[in-house]
Amino acid sequence: MTSTTESVRELLLSRIRDVADYPKPGVVFKDITPLLADPVAFTALTDALAELCVRHGATKIVGLEARGFILAAPVAIRAGIGFVPVRKAGKLPGATLAQSYELEYGSAEIEIHAEDLAAEDRIMVIDDVLATGGTAEASLELIRRAGAQVAGVSVLMELGFLSGRARLEPGLRGAPLEALITV
Repeated sequence: MTSTTESVRELLLSRIRDVADYPKPGVVFKDITPLLADPVAFTALTDALAELCVRHGATKIVGLEARGFILAAPVAIRAGIGFVPVRKAGKLPGATLAQSYELEYGSAEIEIHAEDLAAEDRIMVIDDVLATGGTAEASLELIRRAGAQVAGVSVLMELGFLSGRARLEPGLRGAPLEALITV
């Protein structure tokens, strides 16, 4: 568990809006745009995630497309470390490493510029939500294939009922997985 105070957790949670039946009937979407629009809440989130990066010795942050970019870039600036995007296949120019992963119905692929990571780098993966863990799991594989080390995974919110943590733990190899909020 992080050192994030209960008052910060309550602030963050109060700025996350539930949207019923989006993107399909029966799903309750966790909309973080009200949190991003509130400078006090967004700053608190950025500070909490930056503290995790510093605590776990991260030298770079990987942000997962697309909402992970929104969170990871200011965290990298606040922590004073580099930011490397993990993109959907075909979105990065030049040479990339690609990793496929399984979705509920089908598969997807993500990519990273391997030259942006080095063997001495300790990478913190940042995203908005940990759901089933597929994208985060694929990102861990990309980081290791690029020759870097995994410092951990940090997310704003974990949807515990989808068991993403159980899927990720073997790939973490002892690195921490920290969620500021669990629902």
